[in-house]
Amino acid sequence: MPISEYLRELRGHVGHAMIMVPSVSAVIRDDAGRLLLGRRSDDGQWSLLAGSVDPGEQPADAIVREVLEESGVRIRVDGIAGVALHPHTYPNGDRCQFFNVWFRCTAIGGAARVADDESVDMRWFPPEALPPVNDWVRHRIEVALRDEPAAWYAPPGATVPALGF
Repeated sequence: MPISEYLRELRGHVGHAMIMVPSVSAVIRDDAGRLLLGRRSDDGQWSLLAGSVDPGEQPADAIVREVLEESGVRIRVDGIAGVALHPHTYPNGDRCQFFNVWFRCTAIGGAARVADDESVDMRWFPPEALPPVNDWVRHRIEVALRDEPAAWYAPPGATVPALGF
C-alpha cells in the first residue's frame, strides 16, 4: 500500500494529531551546479523535493521515485547528507513529525517541470541566488553542499533552531 493511502487511513483514526512519518528529501545539483527547488502547492513556499517512504521501500529508492514523480528529473543518489526529525503542520491542521533522510543527488536526465499536484513551479537556482526558503530548507542545502564524508545529525541534547526544536 502506498504511504498516501496508509496516511489517509491513519488520519481517519487520529484526526489532526501528531504522527511520525518516514521521509526523504534531495539536494539536487545539475551539471552547472544549480539546485532544483519546487514551489509547494499547499503553502507557496520554495522547497527541496521530498516525500514519504512507502512501506517496504528503501529511502534511496523513495527519493529517486519522488523526484521523478514531482519533477520529471532522473537523479543519481550520491550519498546521505543528513538525518533529523522535523515537525510540520499542514494548512489543514494535520501535524507530522518527519523522520527525514536527505540526500546529495545529481540530475542525470529529464527536464525539470511540474509533474504532479504537489508543486506549482519547478526551477533550477544557482546556490548563491536562491529564492526565499525557510530555515529547514536552508539547513539541508548548507549541510549537503559541505560535501562532508559523514552524514550530519543533531548531537545528543542539542537544540537546532532550523529543525523546529
